[in-house]
Amino acid sequence: MISISKATQRIGDLRKELDRHNYLYYVQSAPQITDFEYDMMMNELIHLEKLFPELSDPASPTQRVGDDINREFNQVEHKYPMLSLGNTYSREELTEFDNRVRKSIGDAFSYVCELKYDGTSISLTYSGGVLKHGVTRGDGFVGDDVTENIKTIRSIPLVLHGSGFPDEFVIRGEVIMTHEVFAKLNREREAKGELPFANPRNAASGTLKLQKSQEVARRQLDCFLYYLLGEQLPTASHFGNLEAAKNWGFRIPPYINKVNTLNAVFDFIDHWEKERKLLPFDIDGIVIKVDSIDQQNELGFTAKTPRWAISYKFKAEQVITRLLSIDFQVGRTGAVTPVANLEPVQLAGTTVKRATLHNADQINMLDIRIGDYVYVEKGGEIIPKIVGVDTEKRTENSKKFEYIKNCPDCGAELVRQEGEAAHYCPNEQDCPPQVKGRIEHFVSRKAMNIDGLGEEIIDLLYQTGLIKNIADLYDLTIDDLIPLERMGKKSAENIITGISTSRNVPFDRVLYALGIRYAGETVAKKLAAGFSSVDLLARAEITELLKVDEIGTKIAESVVQFFRNKNNLLIIERLKAAGLQMESVQKRSMFSDKLKGKTFVISGTFAGISRDELKEMVGNYGGKTSGSVTSKTDFLLAGENMGPAKLQKANELKIPVIGVSEFYKLLGKDE
Repeated sequence: MISISKATQRIGDLRKELDRHNYLYYVQSAPQITDFEYDMMMNELIHLEKLFPELSDPASPTQRVGDDINREFNQVEHKYPMLSLGNTYSREELTEFDNRVRKSIGDAFSYVCELKYDGTSISLTYSGGVLKHGVTRGDGFVGDDVTENIKTIRSIPLVLHGSGFPDEFVIRGEVIMTHEVFAKLNREREAKGELPFANPRNAASGTLKLQKSQEVARRQLDCFLYYLLGEQLPTASHFGNLEAAKNWGFRIPPYINKVNTLNAVFDFIDHWEKERKLLPFDIDGIVIKVDSIDQQNELGFTAKTPRWAISYKFKAEQVITRLLSIDFQVGRTGAVTPVANLEPVQLAGTTVKRATLHNADQINMLDIRIGDYVYVEKGGEIIPKIVGVDTEKRTENSKKFEYIKNCPDCGAELVRQEGEAAHYCPNEQDCPPQVKGRIEHFVSRKAMNIDGLGEEIIDLLYQTGLIKNIADLYDLTIDDLIPLERMGKKSAENIITGISTSRNVPFDRVLYALGIRYAGETVAKKLAAGFSSVDLLARAEITELLKVDEIGTKIAESVVQFFRNKNNLLIIERLKAAGLQMESVQKRSMFSDKLKGKTFVISGTFAGISRDELKEMVGNYGGKTSGSVTSKTDFLLAGENMGPAKLQKANELKIPVIGVSEFYKLLGKDE
């Protein structure tokens, strides 16, 4: 048997060689050995690592093979939120984006144009040159740790090449499945009698969430990386950072151009709109980013999207089919949505049988009638929608469609509020889809995250009279659940445990779970940051709500209306009594309220402290931060190389411009 010293040497040599050949094959597309020779080295390494388990290493090339262990994914918080990009569908919208950028930072900047890959987003963290973890987008703030699955993707380096990379950084990209691999996978599934995947995007996303990494490895996922984040990046240029990342072993896509004019952006779009069908993978548009990191920071973010980047979506594929009938669905807010039932038709890789009609105005505008042949496309290539009618195929006896006047579920007369496109059922307390929809929203993963309470179980609990609102959940017992159809003791125990555990869900998610109209996840976080408890929020006037970052009149009015509803207040009192988190832990641990009511805009770079740390300090002392200078701004906290547009705006509005020293004085402490 080989000695441990020789094994150590041989294992090290094999790992180094396999890493090198892996990089040459998957990143450089320049293999130097045959697949057989590669496999022989890999098999030898696997054998040696089994003989000497004490020499195992999570960054070894053998980790790319995967294993058959079943895993539940842990949740990991993103150090930098993974925000979505704003979408445009026309040159006019891109021109508007360009005008907004120029208004904020002037004309001295460049754009980087990239392809928008149709896959699933991933965030990779490297520490000391070694892959630390790979995390899915999730809700943008927290995602699933899929590191073991990520290791099976051979174009992702486990150990970096070269030198000059930061001690720790994040690189983001898109996990994709090529057309060739997708076709092969679907042939295999059909041969086994399994349903084929609808498209490569779904296949890639589903594969990345498989519990067994061995199966992930077999499916041959690929990955393009396109965004570097960290405190010590090699350059102040997005494009320059990607060039540096190539030298560290990352597969940076070659389909990138740095340009100086909007016309050059349009040329890039025109080229790839024609050539995209020749690519071995799917894309659904183009991404345009401001190149300078400093200018990116100056432009900042909205609640959901960066102001320095945008995506241009290609025109959606369109088909024609027959409209058979129209159904009406009632959502948890009471909004009534018309849904078209269609003769099945293939569209963008999926069979479409239903499509949204949005509202009565849309039906009237298009003059849609039962029996019409209609044009269907995928809005943003995701949700099918009807966009037109072939009136030449219309029969003589067709009749204009009449929108319903009463709720299809409870019979209440529908209402339409001024300025609203949708019709609503006003029967909030007794309309079954609304009641059940609110409960389904309350228990959902991003809200209270109560396992075991799916749509069918909630319907069963509602039909049997065990629950009529969200507060009733906290009165349930195991004995209530066991007699229910298809409910065993173990399932009942799991549900009650999930309900009990939900008492620890933080305040911002409880706010989101309450289902306040227009208060999505991001708005709920903003409200929780602006008001330390549900009691304070319930007493807030519209003028107070408008002072919260990103809260507009529409949201403020909705919040006030929600807390004026006596039934909502009774439910909140019951939830309080049940022990839910109705105040913000962050606010309870706030250092002081010295900055209460003050709004800061932070711009530029600072010696010895990051902008994120300064933002956190503002919050810890009761203040708020904003990305743009307005009349509501109290201070502009300015560092080196700050944005000239923000400084000019602050001077025009006579807003105090302060440095870090003056900021610390406001806190009553030394720098």
